[in-house]
Amino acid sequence: MNAATVPLLVPTIREFRAAHPETQIEVIGAQQADIHRELLEGGLDLGLVNYLQGDDKPPGLHSTELLRGRPVACVRADSPLAARRTVSVADLLAQPLIVMRSGYVMHRYVHRLLEGRSPTFSYSTDGAEMGKLMVAEGLGTTILPDFSVTGDPLERSGLITYRPLAVPDTAVLLVIQRPLSGPTPRAARALHEIFVKSAATYQQTTAPGRNEP
Repeated sequence: MNAATVPLLVPTIREFRAAHPETQIEVIGAQQADIHRELLEGGLDLGLVNYLQGDDKPPGLHSTELLRGRPVACVRADSPLAARRTVSVADLLAQPLIVMRSGYVMHRYVHRLLEGRSPTFSYSTDGAEMGKLMVAEGLGTTILPDFSVTGDPLERSGLITYRPLAVPDTAVLLVIQRPLSGPTPRAARALHEIFVKSAATYQQTTAPGRNEP
């Protein structure tokens, strides 16, 4: 997966394990291109991937939308930015910025958002989970989909929060993908169904926006 959404992943795995205790689950963090290749080559049964609205989906894969959100500034709870209603591009440029490496959707989004301008200092990291940990340690701000922050253990503990960006909204989609060709293992079908159900529950019970001032 490259779409780290702990509040969705953890309850899904917990429910699947209870129903299929004999089946082992391997969770692998990877970039989108690697996930697609492994799905098509049979190395993975399912993949969780983020897209920006309007992005083309790859041929040969079936995609089911799980969550839809917007990019937000993920900040430490005691950051001056947390006291603001929105975070502007100028605010981001004045702060140390934690960006995803090339190959991640949010890297592409931030590059487009900043329009070639550089922040005062930036870090490059792999994946949302490391980005959130770096925010929690006070190293800077990162840009993530709101559903990647809302309900995260670091957010629930009060270490991190998020604020909307003062730019027109861009939808970010979390989809689950599986190969179109070949049989899908029964356990993978069951896990797919639980992901869809867990996503519906997440949207009903964990409403993005509750941390906005």
